[in-house]
Amino acid sequence: MPLQRRLPKRGFRSPFKEYYALVQVEDLDVFENGSVVSLAELKEKGLVGRLKDGVKLLGEGSITKALTVHVDKASRSAQEKVEAAGGKVELSAAAE
Repeated sequence: MPLQRRLPKRGFRSPFKEYYALVQVEDLDVFENGSVVSLAELKEKGLVGRLKDGVKLLGEGSITKALTVHVDKASRSAQEKVEAAGGKVELSAAAE
């Protein structure tokens, strides 16, 4: 049997794939009303561990406080939930 058929097959990992640290909308309730949330504040509260290629905000849960959130990416539902609570989501220039 040829060598390439005898060796175990390994997967492929793209060197260009971007890996984001994920933050849910419900996790943002630990901040005070009206505060500005950026990477430094997320790390301080322990919501982001090791920083990968950026931070992405996902829309699971609900939020009751008006916050200004600075992230690299955000889902549409997360943006709608933050804006419905009276806050706003500002995306970084590199992600747009």
